[in-house]
Amino acid sequence: MTSRRGHAARRGLLHIVVLVAVLLGPALAWAAPYAAFVMDARTGEVIHARNADTPLHPASLTKMMTLFIAFQAIERGEISLDTEVRISANAAGEEPMRLGLREGQTLRLRYLLRAAAIMSANDAATAIGEALAGSESAFAARMNATAAAMGMTNTHFVNMNGLTAEGHYSTARDMSVLGRHVIYDFPQYYNLFSRRTADAGVAEVSHTNRRFLDSYEGADGIKTGFTNAAGYNLVASAERNGVRIIATVFGATSGATRNARVAELLDMGFDAARPNARLIPPEAPGYATTAPAADAAAAPEVIAGTGGEAPAGAGHTIRVTGALTSAPRPGLRPSAPAGDDLLADAVADAVGRALDEDVDAALAEALGLPPPDDSASLAPDASAPPLTGVTNIQDVAALTLPAPPPASAPSVADPSVTLASAPETVAPAPAAPEPTEIIMTAEAIMPETTPDEATEVVTRLSTSGATTWGINVGRFNTRDLAERALLQVALVEASVLMGGVRSVQSGARGHDANVVGLTRDAADLACRRLQARNIPCFMLGG
Repeated sequence: MTSRRGHAARRGLLHIVVLVAVLLGPALAWAAPYAAFVMDARTGEVIHARNADTPLHPASLTKMMTLFIAFQAIERGEISLDTEVRISANAAGEEPMRLGLREGQTLRLRYLLRAAAIMSANDAATAIGEALAGSESAFAARMNATAAAMGMTNTHFVNMNGLTAEGHYSTARDMSVLGRHVIYDFPQYYNLFSRRTADAGVAEVSHTNRRFLDSYEGADGIKTGFTNAAGYNLVASAERNGVRIIATVFGATSGATRNARVAELLDMGFDAARPNARLIPPEAPGYATTAPAADAAAAPEVIAGTGGEAPAGAGHTIRVTGALTSAPRPGLRPSAPAGDDLLADAVADAVGRALDEDVDAALAEALGLPPPDDSASLAPDASAPPLTGVTNIQDVAALTLPAPPPASAPSVADPSVTLASAPETVAPAPAAPEPTEIIMTAEAIMPETTPDEATEVVTRLSTSGATTWGINVGRFNTRDLAERALLQVALVEASVLMGGVRSVQSGARGHDANVVGLTRDAADLACRRLQARNIPCFMLGG
């Protein structure tokens, strides 16, 4: 039998775990802004959009455009799959994730394509762009011309690999459009994005998102992305019974959260899509080449929210006569890692397990200690003080944000190194002064601008807006029980409820546990997921 002293100790451990979670919330709240977009790939019909036109950091989703232009060049005879590409010092010096290329080395284009598409190698992507255009800036101009021809009106590239840079941004909608072109314009190469492993000439490479491809029925691509500034991004596509859906997420808090959210969005797409819709493939963009910059007044606008169009149609040559020259680089979040098994996730799991009474094991796991010998559990003490101090679901969602990054990845030049477990990441930015937080609504970020005005790349979004829906997860006898229920719900469904506000409505009949300030889609999705966990839930408002 557990002593009274043992019970008191366990209550203290529970409070410590919760306190750690609450204190970590503000420190980890530098989440990249969340955005999502779902479309029926067959028709281009929009099924769901959230912050879909807000300029954000695309990270390695950028490589879809690099690969698209390479496919164009191969088709037009500009280069071949077996062309030997000489690696420059610039390419060899790119940050991880890297294939491990060396200056002066030569490698066939086909191997560079595999490395860029499958393992998201930054050095390989840079080598591809330099082989086609001679320099990073020249290839970026070609990327921007192609993006304009596709109608990607809120996108501007400055490099081939997606490493965070001034003036490099895109949106969830634009990246979905690009993904659709990759699928339908080059079906002969699309299988590259679903290969789990491939020979990249100097090493065997493994896909950055094998887990999602293996776990979601019909998934066959397309591209992951991660940087400290971007969070975890993914453009995914899946096909079932002739229906193809594309779902894009920006700013997820971990790889696991990103994959779970994309799976939900794809499910939403398959539920909403018309089964017999006629395929209307996108019009292929023109074959873009670059020319020296001329009068900026003649440049196609790429300012977020205004956009511009370039000539399109097979056989056309799009010459870039000017480009956006500056856009302020947002302050980065404090260092974030690549990978899923991280301290913050462990703390969140510990809190959840503590609420489920396994306090000793939860705390030991959170602190990296051996599991305790005494497996006795503790029932919640009704006399314990209410869990207060976290009133916004976004504070709780921060518990699943990544922790500081691991040591830099080993060089792939050593054949003994296995790439299968290497996460897609970039080196953290050098220490900088305290960044200024930009808080803007999705509407406010898209004002009418002139070509002389710089585009703000959003680093954090306001949670205000037309969010008049909510959910109720039960009525309880005490306020304490209602708050505990809300905390547990916030932990298990943090990605769906992000931006919502926890609210306990007390009345003569009891204490209602609500989460308010949600969109209809978020409320509906949250209830469906909670009900699947046997947690009662119904929607409020409207």
